[in-house]
Amino acid sequence: MLIAAAVCPHPPLLIPAAFGAAASDPPPTLSAVGDACAVAVRALAAAEPDLIAVVGGGPADREYEADAAGSLGEFGVPVTVGEGEPVLPLSLTVGRWLLGQAGIGAGPAGPGRGQRGNGPPGRRPQVLLQAVDQRAPAGDCLKLGILTAERAPRVALLVMGDASARRARDTPGAPDPQAQDYDDEVAEALTAADARWLGRLDPALDDELMVAGRAAWQVLAGAAAGTRMHGRLLCMANPYGVTYLVASWEEPGAD
Repeated sequence: MLIAAAVCPHPPLLIPAAFGAAASDPPPTLSAVGDACAVAVRALAAAEPDLIAVVGGGPADREYEADAAGSLGEFGVPVTVGEGEPVLPLSLTVGRWLLGQAGIGAGPAGPGRGQRGNGPPGRRPQVLLQAVDQRAPAGDCLKLGILTAERAPRVALLVMGDASARRARDTPGAPDPQAQDYDDEVAEALTAADARWLGRLDPALDDELMVAGRAAWQVLAGAAAGTRMHGRLLCMANPYGVTYLVASWEEPGAD
């Protein structure tokens, strides 16, 4: 059952090492996005899930082991997460990096989930890395979400995906009403934890608006079906013409 979710973007520039010597001083807008991602991912751990599933777009549906490696070398960023041959797509590479930053490792789960508050430490959740075909129809994404939510009694999702990048291909700074409307509506759905709205996103707009997150968001919609969640939009920014959304979903009264 889904008990929490975090929605984060996956630009390579989210990782400070991408800035080389300036790693300690990334651009303020990206710094704000990174800070929001950290808050959202920490909230997943605070929910004490049995399983954290990192979901992101890729060339095909594929489940990876929790210790699978990913690299940002093809983007000119000297960062590798995990050991062994890098096999993870960009979305899961950045997602696994975010988990590591929050102290959520890929090791085996501990003996038992502890209590909230000042009780004994809970066990480490299991980690699943799940790629979803970025071109998959909505129905397939929703089914994958339902199946993922059924994998443990308490499931949390880290959902990786960028919103529209269409403004990046047009004149810098020029408004793109269609892209802006799309991003605003997704932001509203994330704020309201509206799984039905996310489930109705049109895959035909992915290429037109250069949206990388639609399939992963619809996996979230499937996982959240039949549940009641409280949503918070933690950040919305569009540096370099790409819109990044960061949101947190939790059970009502969880805090």
